[in-house]
Amino acid sequence: MKEESNHQLVTGSVSLKDLQKLDIENNLLNQFNEWKKLPMLYQLALEELQNKIKLIKTELKLQDGYSPIEHIKVRIKEPKSIINKLERKGFDFTLDNVLTHIHDIAGMRIVCAFVQDIYRLLDHFAHRDDIRIIEIKDYIAKPKPNGYQSLHVIVAVPLILFEGTRWMKVEIQMRTLAMDFWASMEHIIYYKYDKRVPNHVVGELKEAAEAADKLDHQMLRLREEILAQAGEYVAEELQPIHED
Repeated sequence: MKEESNHQLVTGSVSLKDLQKLDIENNLLNQFNEWKKLPMLYQLALEELQNKIKLIKTELKLQDGYSPIEHIKVRIKEPKSIINKLERKGFDFTLDNVLTHIHDIAGMRIVCAFVQDIYRLLDHFAHRDDIRIIEIKDYIAKPKPNGYQSLHVIVAVPLILFEGTRWMKVEIQMRTLAMDFWASMEHIIYYKYDKRVPNHVVGELKEAAEAADKLDHQMLRLREEILAQAGEYVAEELQPIHED
C-alpha cells in the first residue's frame, strides 16, 4: 500500500486524500521505528553513565585512598510499569508523553559509605559538562513519612548518534549502606503483605529508619574523629628535629 502511494506521488496522480493517507502512514512508521529503538537508547544511556561513574570512582580512590562508592545497580523500567505510571499521572500512552513525563525509565542506584559522599557526588555532577541535572528530590534532608531516605536526581546524558547528539534521561538514587538496607527490607515486607502492612509494622519500620539514620551519623562522626587523629599523627611525624 505504501509503494502504491509513492508511485501515485511520482506519477502526479495523487489526491489530497492520498497525500493525507501517505502522511499518516509515514508518521506511524516513524513512531514505530522510534518505539523500537527507545529501549536501546535508554540502555546505552545507562552504560554511558556507568562508565562515567566508574571513572569518578577510580579517580577518587587514587586521590583520597578510598572509594566513596560502594556499589552500583541499574535497571530499565518494564513497559507495564511505564503504562501504569502514565495512567497515574493522567496521560495517554504515547511516545511524546513517555519521553516528556516519565523520567525514570532508565534507573541507577549508587550506594555510598557516608552521607557526605552523596552530596559530594551531586556537587561533582553539577559541575560536569557531560551530565545535566534536571531535577533533585532530597529525601535525606526531608525523609518520607514512612522514614524512607534517599537522594533522587534526574540527569540527562548525551549519546552521540548518526542523527546527532541526543540527551537521554536517567534517574539516579543515591543512598548510604544503612539507607539501602532499610529500603530493601521495607520493599520485602510490603511485597509480603501486598502493601497492606499492619500499623504496628509501619511504626516499627519508621523506628528502624530512625535507627539507620542515627547509625549513619555515628559512623560519620567516628570517621571524622579517626581522620582528625590521623592528621595529628602525621603532623607530629613531620615536626622538624631540633639538634642541641
